[in-house]
Amino acid sequence: MMGLFPGARRSLAVSLLLGAAAGPGMGQEAVPSSPALPPASPAALAPSPAPSASPRPVRPGSATSSPLASSPRINPAPFGPDDRRFPITLAAALRLSDARPLIVAAAQARVWVAEAELTRAKVLWLPDLNIGFDYIRHDGGGPDFNKGLMTAPSTNFFYAGAGLWGNDLGMIHTTDAIYEPLVARQRLNAAHWDTQAAKNDALLRTADAYFEVHRSRGTFAAHLYLLDLGGKLIDEVASLGRDLVPAYEVDRVRNFVADLQQQAVSAREQWRVNSAGLTRVLRLDPRAVLEPLEHDHSQITLLDPGRTLDDLMAVALVNRPELASRRASIAAAEAAIRREKARPFIPQIGIAGFQTPFEMLQAGIFGLGPNSSLNQWVGRSDISLQPLWQLRNVGFGNLAMIKAQRGMQSMAIVDLFDAQDGVAEEVTASRARLQSAAARVYQADRAVRTGLITYNGTTEGLRQTSRFGDVLVLISRPQEAVYALELLQRAFAEYYTTVAEYNRAQFALFHALGYPAREIAQLRPPGEAIPVDTTRPEYLPPVGNGPPPASR
Repeated sequence: MMGLFPGARRSLAVSLLLGAAAGPGMGQEAVPSSPALPPASPAALAPSPAPSASPRPVRPGSATSSPLASSPRINPAPFGPDDRRFPITLAAALRLSDARPLIVAAAQARVWVAEAELTRAKVLWLPDLNIGFDYIRHDGGGPDFNKGLMTAPSTNFFYAGAGLWGNDLGMIHTTDAIYEPLVARQRLNAAHWDTQAAKNDALLRTADAYFEVHRSRGTFAAHLYLLDLGGKLIDEVASLGRDLVPAYEVDRVRNFVADLQQQAVSAREQWRVNSAGLTRVLRLDPRAVLEPLEHDHSQITLLDPGRTLDDLMAVALVNRPELASRRASIAAAEAAIRREKARPFIPQIGIAGFQTPFEMLQAGIFGLGPNSSLNQWVGRSDISLQPLWQLRNVGFGNLAMIKAQRGMQSMAIVDLFDAQDGVAEEVTASRARLQSAAARVYQADRAVRTGLITYNGTTEGLRQTSRFGDVLVLISRPQEAVYALELLQRAFAEYYTTVAEYNRAQFALFHALGYPAREIAQLRPPGEAIPVDTTRPEYLPPVGNGPPPASR
C-alpha cells in the first residue's frame, strides 16, 4: 500500500519466492531475509489477467499523493519475559504444512490401507497354504472287516504334509480375482487424490492461522503506539490552564488511555492464542510465541481479484483434487459393474479335498505301524480341481447385483455433481471476499491516514486559542482529541483486520482453484525457508512416529 504503508502490497514473487519480509513501512526496521532465489514473475504462479472488461482491483494512490508528510513509527511488538520467542516466515510455514499436519498424516494412512487392499486383490487367485502333521495312537485293537479278524491291539498313525486350501469354503472366485484389482486400483487413485486435497486443506489452515498471528501482533503494536500518543495527550491537556479546560478533562483522557491499556493486554493475549493455534496446525512447540519476520501490514497477492468467474471456474474444475477423487470412485463403480456382468460367464474353481476338506492339492508322507512301531511309510498326494459356472438364484441374483452396482455408480456420479457445485460455490464466494477485501484494504489505509491527520490537527488545536468576544477559547477541545484518538484506534484495528482478510482471501481463492500445495510446495518452492526448530516437549509425541508415508 502506498503512502502510509510503503511496500505493503507485494506480489507472491517477492513475498514468497524470495522468502523475505515486505519493505519497511510505518517506521519499522527492515528484518533480514533468508537467502533469496532469483525473482520470478507473478504470472508464473497465477493464470493470465482477466480481460479489461472485468472488474479491476482498487489501486492505491502513489506515495507522492499521500497527505502525510511522514509515516508514524510503530515499533515491533515486544515479547514478555516468559515468552518463548519463535521466528518463522510464511515460506517456512507453508513448507511445514505439506507434511506435518495430522490431516495429511491421516490421508496418507488411508492411502496405505488402499495400497494393502490392492495388493490383496492381486492375489485373490492364490489359495491358502497349509503345513502341518497329524499323529494318532490307537490302543485296544479293532475289527478288520476286509480280513474278518481283529487287528493288533495298538496302532500308530502319522501323516505330515502341505496342502493348498480354498480361501472361501473351497472356492476360488475367478471373477473377483480378475476384476477386484481394477476396482482397488481406482480406489487407490481416489485415496491419492484425497491426500492432495488434505495437503491443500492443511495449507489453507496454515495460511489462515499465520495471518491471524499477523493481525493480532499488528493490533498489539498499534495499541502500544496509541498508548504513547495517549500519554502525550494526557500531558498536553494537563498543561492547559484551568481557565481554558476544567480538571475533569484530564480524567477523560486518562479513562480512555486506561481502556486502551486493557485492549493492548487483550491484543497481546490474542497474539499468544493465535500462536498456539498455528503451532497446533503445524505441530510445533505449543509454548512458542511466533514472530513472523514479515511486516504485519504486508499484503500477499497470489491472484488478480479482477479475474473473471468463467476463467476461474475452468481452472478449478480441472485442478481440484476432490473432483479427481470422485471421478476415480466412478471408475471403480464402473469396474464393479463389469465384474458382475462377467460373473456368470467366468467359472469358479471348486475344491473337494480327500484327506482334508476344501484342499485342492495335498502332498505329504504317511506312516503306519502296530504297537509302538511306525515301520510302513509311503508318500501320498491328492488333487482335486473343479471348474464351476454359477448362476446365483438362477440368474436373478446376478441381475440384482448388477443393478446394485449401477446404483453405486449413480451415487458416485451424484457425489461428483455435488462436489462440482460446491467448488463453483467456493470459487464464487472466495472471489467475492477477495474483491471486497481488496477494496476495503485501500479504504482502511485511507482511514488510518485521515485519522492521523485529524488527530494531529486536533492536538495542534489544543495549543491554539481564538477570541469569542472577551473570552479566549481553544480551537480544539480535549474531548475532540479523545474522540480523534478513538477513531484512530478503530482505523488501526480495521486496517490490520482487513489486511489479514485480504491475505486469507487470496489463499482461499487459491485453495478453491485446487492446486495450492502442488503449485507452491512442489512446482515452485517458496524460496529457502529459514530453519525452524521442529522439536516438541517431552510430554507430546514427536512428529514422524505415526504411519509411514504411503509412497510405494
